Amino acid sequence: MQPQSPPPPPPPPGRESKGGARGASARLGGLPRWSLWVLVGVLLLGFVLAGFFPSEPREDLTYSEFRTAVLDGQVQDIEIDNNNGDIDGELEDGTLFTTTGPVDGGIPDEDLRILRDQGVEVSYVTPSPSFIAAILPYIIVFGLFIGFFIWMQRRAQGQMSGVMNIGKSKAKPYDTERPGTTFDDVAGYEGVKQEITEVVDFLRHPEKFAEIGARIPKGVLLVGPPGTGKTLIARAVAGEAGVPFLSVTGSDFMEMFVGVGASRVRDLFQTAKKMGKAIIFVDEIDSIGRKRGAGLGGGHDEREQTLNQMLSEMDGFEATEGIVMMAATNRPDILDPALLRPGRFDRQVVVPLPESEERLAILKVHCKSKRLAADVDLNTVAKGTPGMSGADLANLVNEAALYAVRAGDDEIHNRHFDMARDRVLMGQRRESMALSDQEKEVIAYHEAGHAVCAAVLPHADPVHKVTILPTGMALGVTQQLPEERHIYRQDYIEDSLVVRMGGRIAEEVVYGVYSTGANNDLTGATDLATKMVREWGMSERVGPQAWSGGNQVFLGESMMASKEYSDDTARVIDEEVERILREQQQRCRDTLHENRNGLDLVARALLERETIDGAEVSRLIELGRGTAEELPERESVTTD
Repeated sequence: MQPQSPPPPPPPPGRESKGGARGASARLGGLPRWSLWVLVGVLLLGFVLAGFFPSEPREDLTYSEFRTAVLDGQVQDIEIDNNNGDIDGELEDGTLFTTTGPVDGGIPDEDLRILRDQGVEVSYVTPSPSFIAAILPYIIVFGLFIGFFIWMQRRAQGQMSGVMNIGKSKAKPYDTERPGTTFDDVAGYEGVKQEITEVVDFLRHPEKFAEIGARIPKGVLLVGPPGTGKTLIARAVAGEAGVPFLSVTGSDFMEMFVGVGASRVRDLFQTAKKMGKAIIFVDEIDSIGRKRGAGLGGGHDEREQTLNQMLSEMDGFEATEGIVMMAATNRPDILDPALLRPGRFDRQVVVPLPESEERLAILKVHCKSKRLAADVDLNTVAKGTPGMSGADLANLVNEAALYAVRAGDDEIHNRHFDMARDRVLMGQRRESMALSDQEKEVIAYHEAGHAVCAAVLPHADPVHKVTILPTGMALGVTQQLPEERHIYRQDYIEDSLVVRMGGRIAEEVVYGVYSTGANNDLTGATDLATKMVREWGMSERVGPQAWSGGNQVFLGESMMASKEYSDDTARVIDEEVERILREQQQRCRDTLHENRNGLDLVARALLERETIDGAEVSRLIELGRGTAEELPERESVTTD
């Protein structure tokens, strides 16, 4: 019988439901609190405006019409306003009227005489403003003054509440009532799922482990390259176990105030303990879990205090309490050793880049909501994307969908996946870049040199596509599709060096001079040859010795470390790197001389069509070998 799930966690302190006291104070009778102030304002405005509108309707007359009515004996009495000269009166038939008389100097004496002769009763009034109109300016000023102080008080309270809550954890809780992520949502990675199934079993059936005396690891560290789905796997563990999930990133602990990180760590673990069973997930833990005291001048004091508090909290609870801590990083080499010792993060689960079958499963997940054409073979796409992570594959599918929309198609075709793969691997094509004919020919022979070496050498990766169109940061690209490999033999690495040098040597064979286009090729070849000698033991003179790459993570760490080898050994390493590069350069030169006709054919095809595929490269090389005597003489543009 499965144990009952723990009750949902109580709301955090200071937060109550809408039906509580806070909700009753925030709303009155189902209306917002500010509606009362709006009602008061409307009533006040009604009282003010009432004094400016006449209580009885009156007929508007011009002064000339009023004077004519007086001469005709139709006016009974009038009332003259001393402030603005307005005249209100009543006609003999009872009609009320109003008109505007002269303000400066009052009514002319002649008009007054006419009024007396006609027997019109004349009275003068000086109206005083109403009480509300009189005090309205004072009310407005006083109201603005009070409102300003209320706003300042609320702002201060908000800042104080923010300061008081600054030590609270920023973890996002995902309880069991929300739709959870399970292992079915994680495509592939069956080995990883199997390895962390123990955590799920412990959270579901802790009594089985308690009976036999077994302890589940307190911490599980997910290690893998970016984009492999470490966060998704952690959520799937919580979804399978049916327990609350607290997610936080390493940077959420850091703040400008001293001691805030440690306070947030304490609050995080206290929140987890209140939930009973829970999973605490810290993403990018390397931001706070770096080695203490490493680098020039020591470590960051606030970061170290946060790490010390986390280590203390992990020692403060037992594994039988039902709290499991999970973390993710792609740099386990920079983590503090205290984090990785038994009793803390004592289990590391490697989440590698997906294999071909796993890539196929990931592609199927991302293509569920996409409309695919009949010519799309996801198995072929999966085999043609080695080294891509789950995030890369999701981006690939989205790019293919975008290309389909741009082309006006209602389905995603295979050509759209090819275009998306080229976009992801090689970069965006630069249509606006204009090259001269001379530069195009140099680039064509450069890329043809890479392509010929890759197609001829037995251990090199096959050629997929060659183009002389400016793409990404390169003026031309030779794209190879590497096969699925987990170890690299020396003959494969040596052929890779030959392929890297193919562009530079092709320029030497054809033109007799070099260009700057081989800068990136030489950098990669030198780095590869250095690793052969210093790290992989592929040099007879150096022998079976290996040293690290020498790239220290922290500034100043190399100053504190002792020298790994003597100056004589460093000289031997440099000589061996130079020897390997020169030997592979000569191999490349011999290869291109043997396939000179194929080199010319590939270069001409690139100049004519700008882009050719790997099958066309192989066909042109075979054509060059079989019909060498029938090829016309090569015409080239000189570089002078």
